Amino acid sequence: MPAEQYLERLMNEYGDTLLRMCYLYLKDYHLAEDAVQETFLKAMRAYGSFEHKSSEKTWLIRIAINCCKNIMRSRWFGICQANPDNPPEQAGSDPVEGLLEKDCISTAIMKLSSSDRQVLVLYYYQELSVKELAGIIGKKENAVTQQLSRARKRLKKILMEAGYGEL
Repeated sequence: MPAEQYLERLMNEYGDTLLRMCYLYLKDYHLAEDAVQETFLKAMRAYGSFEHKSSEKTWLIRIAINCCKNIMRSRWFGICQANPDNPPEQAGSDPVEGLLEKDCISTAIMKLSSSDRQVLVLYYYQELSVKELAGIIGKKENAVTQQLSRARKRLKKILMEAGYGEL
């Protein structure tokens, strides 16, 4: 299959999924777009070395997470996140609204730490198994199960504080 057709297939199958995940990870639509573009570029360059030990989706998610982490390490990301007078884009002005559900859960997830967001997004939004998740984040399955449990408790606390009653 020519490279252009391969790239087009990957973008059609996984583009929206990766964009949602990167947005929830980075909390910024434009940075999420950049991360997705970088993901596809890296996937194109590395496809020959893809060993098919996991699914394409799992492989692409791992690349996307690494791209998000690289963006978060950059000096600019740190400055934007540390400046409370200039908060991230508000939901009303964000073009990703059509992709994300407008609900309290998305907002609450955005308030979690990046590691909690990561496991919840991969497990619930990307519908990955604990085994796949463990492979992606490089932890044992038991550790991932514990992390998921703790992240759920933190999410529940945020929702309770926001007044969403007994969950």
